[in-house]
Amino acid sequence: MSTSNILLKTQGIIKYFHDPETFQVLKGIDIEVHKGEFLSLIGKSGSGKSTLLYLLSTMDMDFEGKLVINGEELTGKSPDYLARFRSEHIGFVFQFHFLLPEFTALENVMIPALKLGKYSEEVIRQKAMEKLDLLGIADQAKKASSRLSGGQQQRVAIARALINDPLLIMGDEPTGNLDSVNSKIVFDTFRKLTRDLGQTIITVTHDDDFAAKTDRIIEMKDGKIIS
Repeated sequence: MSTSNILLKTQGIIKYFHDPETFQVLKGIDIEVHKGEFLSLIGKSGSGKSTLLYLLSTMDMDFEGKLVINGEELTGKSPDYLARFRSEHIGFVFQFHFLLPEFTALENVMIPALKLGKYSEEVIRQKAMEKLDLLGIADQAKKASSRLSGGQQQRVAIARALINDPLLIMGDEPTGNLDSVNSKIVFDTFRKLTRDLGQTIITVTHDDDFAAKTDRIIEMKDGKIIS
């Protein structure tokens, strides 16, 4: 693949935790992620995979080394700049959906776009409906999120992650709270996004079956990439 196809790149990322004592959690991480790639980060608890995901997402910038996303070096940028960058370019899907229970599915999807403030509420509402339709749950748009099934809630969370048309989706155990049927629905949704929309997705997962079906697996052990 050509270098112009590289969406995310790290060079020599080293990360320490200092509480209760100094401990090196990442040891010289060099990775490249290509546009449209569906990538899994795997490894046992304590391997550093979740720490790495949070660094890649710019939520933790206390590290040595370089992080480049879409040709822009983000190391050394201000917290305000990074917060705006995340809102605009990175969508998040977590193990728990973190939907606001009293809000409808549609309203939950709209929230990140309203916060970003690039479009009018009317345009955002239309975009949110399009995302719900894309994920096959437009018929649930006006239902309170607390009344949806677990699989539906996670699809609403994915629609919310998509609302600002991000460069990257970061998933932290996105199927960790779901049964096998709903896990397959979430995987198929991610696969559709990469195949049909060229979406780039990086997920941390403990689910070997999920990881095996992604485009590429990065396995970590003791703060290093081993494969």
